[in-house]
Amino acid sequence: MDNSLPPADELVLVDRELAQLEARRTQLLARRAWLVQVLYRPARAATPRWPVTPAAPAADSTPRSAQNVLLTLGGTLLTIAAVAFTLVSWGSMGIGGRAAVLCAVTGAALSAPVVLLRRDLVSTGESVAVLGLVLTVLDAYALHRVALSDTDGLGYAAVASAVLAGAWAAYGSALPRLRVPLPAGVVAAQLPLPLGVLAAGGGATAFAWAALVTAAADGAVVLWTRPLPVRITAGAGAALLGGWALLTGGWLSFSSPWSGAPLLLAGAAVCLYAAWRTPGWAVAASVVAGLAVVAAVGGLLRSAVPGDWAVPGYVLCGLALASVWRAGAGARLPRGVRTGLTGAGAATVALGLLWALPPVVGGALGPLARTTEIWSGEHTGPALVAYPATAALVLAVVAAALVSVSRLWARCGALALVWALLTALPVAPGLPYAATLALQLLTTAAALWIAVRPASLTRGLPRPGATPAASPDARTTTDRTTDPTNRPATAATGPSGTPATGPSGVSATGPAEPPASGPAGQSASGPAGQSAGGSVPPPPSAPPRVPGAGFGAPGTGWMPPRPRPQASAAEPGTVLGWVAYAGGLVSAAGAVALALDVRGATFLALGAVLGLLTGVAVLGTGARRTVSACGAVLAAAGLVFTGAAAAGLEAHWTGLALLLVPAATAAVGATARPVALPVEITGAAVGLSALGLAASRPAFLALVLALGGVIAAATAVRPERRRFASWTAAGLFLLAAWVRLGAWGVTTPEAYTLPVTVPALVVGFLRRRRDPEASSWTAYGPGLAVTLLPSLGAAWTDPEWVRPLVLGVATLVVTLLGARFRLQALLLLGGTVLALDGLHELAPYVVQVVGALPRWLPPALAGLLLLAVGATYEQRLRDARRLRERLARMR
Repeated sequence: MDNSLPPADELVLVDRELAQLEARRTQLLARRAWLVQVLYRPARAATPRWPVTPAAPAADSTPRSAQNVLLTLGGTLLTIAAVAFTLVSWGSMGIGGRAAVLCAVTGAALSAPVVLLRRDLVSTGESVAVLGLVLTVLDAYALHRVALSDTDGLGYAAVASAVLAGAWAAYGSALPRLRVPLPAGVVAAQLPLPLGVLAAGGGATAFAWAALVTAAADGAVVLWTRPLPVRITAGAGAALLGGWALLTGGWLSFSSPWSGAPLLLAGAAVCLYAAWRTPGWAVAASVVAGLAVVAAVGGLLRSAVPGDWAVPGYVLCGLALASVWRAGAGARLPRGVRTGLTGAGAATVALGLLWALPPVVGGALGPLARTTEIWSGEHTGPALVAYPATAALVLAVVAAALVSVSRLWARCGALALVWALLTALPVAPGLPYAATLALQLLTTAAALWIAVRPASLTRGLPRPGATPAASPDARTTTDRTTDPTNRPATAATGPSGTPATGPSGVSATGPAEPPASGPAGQSASGPAGQSAGGSVPPPPSAPPRVPGAGFGAPGTGWMPPRPRPQASAAEPGTVLGWVAYAGGLVSAAGAVALALDVRGATFLALGAVLGLLTGVAVLGTGARRTVSACGAVLAAAGLVFTGAAAAGLEAHWTGLALLLVPAATAAVGATARPVALPVEITGAAVGLSALGLAASRPAFLALVLALGGVIAAATAVRPERRRFASWTAAGLFLLAAWVRLGAWGVTTPEAYTLPVTVPALVVGFLRRRRDPEASSWTAYGPGLAVTLLPSLGAAWTDPEWVRPLVLGVATLVVTLLGARFRLQALLLLGGTVLALDGLHELAPYVVQVVGALPRWLPPALAGLLLLAVGATYEQRLRDARRLRERLARMR
């Protein structure tokens, strides 16, 4: 019996079942969302007992935003209409009509928000209130045009802005739900004092005082009011007007110090009070206050001292301000205030150091810009003759201040400033030449000595890794976090008094104890798996905690934080040594450049620099030792060059004399192991300069190359230099031979190539004896190619028969040797050169024979050749493959 339903009935049944399943699925999803909300948001006061239907998708523009746009456009249009009515249509009405219209419209606009707020139409009330505020401004303008037209415009504007500010503030306070009236009142309050000063005919000073008072009032509003829009508006006004007042005070400190100083000090007091009350802005406000104090006091000092002492006065003010960080009274200031004041003082000192920098640059680099001939006895005048001598005083005072700070950066800065002082000292007072040179050399010696022995400057500095002394801030923090009875601090608690926990239930003070276990090792829990204490089970995304597993084990949901690698701090002696070493090198270069004016001074300076750098190379360590050794080599080369120039030697003789330097470095390199390689490289560079000096005379160039080869051969005796030095010596000897042959006018190529081929073949033969698997191309190919190829080129252009004959015999021997010993390089090179040589010799006869034959014979012979090759094509291919295989089996 067939019990199946008709298709139409079955479709209705399927649709009904699917609808029921979808409804059940929606119900279960809503129930799950409610359960998650109950379990993981216990802080909510009440939870709904039934699920909330899902929210509809968000539209492109919400009704609230559309409403705000419409209200803004409507208010703007009404405001434009009111302004047009007041300015254009005002004259067509009588005085009574004007007053009635303005009063009625303004009163309606200001009263309407009260009714609108009662009906919760906040945005509409906001728009109408803005219209009312604009109408009050138009009322004030209309009142001035109709009834008070004879009064001063600025004075009336000041009074009107004050009245409007008070009225708008009262209106905003009466209707606190409106956001615009109170900020608008703050904006209007910015105008009365500045406009009143302008109306009274006050100058820039009075206007600045009015702006400063207004800014102080804005600061009070920021500190003592709660609405955020009001505070933001007042803060912007305070920044604008206060900045204008301080800029005016800074300008007055230059033109009229006694007028600008009180203004700057008052502004500094306002900024300091604001920094004290607002920790978030403490640093910025304190920086502004500190700069204002420096400008005020420095301006007064500048008016009382000569012009050259103005910058030192400002620097002293900056140092006094920066000392707040270490002073006993400054320790009671908030950290942000101290940081800002110290930053302002440091910025002032930095500007003073920039002002004192030109004499330092002139003393260090001035000798390099020569305007006189070397050894002329004339001295280049200082570039900064008219620069104030107080620049040296600034450097000295700041260096003394930094010495008192027991920090590495301060000690490095003091060392650099002392060096700068000694470098700039000859420029400012204009010391004589001898004193300047002596001071430069003494500065070099002192700096290099400190670079070698910096321990005297590290006294009192904290060592890397040592626990620093507790600062006042650290002590304060410790006092705040430690219980007075020396009891351990309790764990942080959450809102309900339970210990505050982090992720995976770990408490804020450390891992929590494992839960109490019941029988069978299970935790005490109620029905449905919930704990007896009402604790919430972990969320589904967190893995369950393994019972008995320690924290950090797999499945616990918590891992201990990995310690971050910290960069190792540099030793104070190392840092100070590098600072002193850099200054010593600069002073050494300046002293040598300065000594070029006089011959004797040049020898003295080079000798002193050579001795000092040699001392650093012997006593120093690390990179300073290497750099000093290379510098000593260059100083020795300079002495040799200076001696040759003083003796009147020509350039090629000077180049020959410079070979003493690489010879000495090769001898020193045998004993000075740590610096051997850099010293020898520097000596080789000096040897290259010797080659350049001797290049004008080929005979001397050959001699210099040969002597260089001797030095390289002597260096090759040492095992660690044998490989490189031996090849260098061979190359220098070969170049020397070639240069000598060229000087003698030898044009035969074999005279240049055979000295290369013979040693190369000997080396290749020895290589093959030691390694029979070595390729013949590596062992013999370069040596044979050096001679055979140039000789082949010469044979093709030689009209005589001797060279082609000798070349043919030689290549025949090479080819036979290659075939006998199965050497691919000899066979191919020799056979190729032999074939080309024979072709060159037979070419004239071939041309004669071809010219004597009939013209039809060459094509016929070519055709026969092609027929023969085509008939034996397969055999020829097999022969070619066998030949290729035999050549491939050769070495």
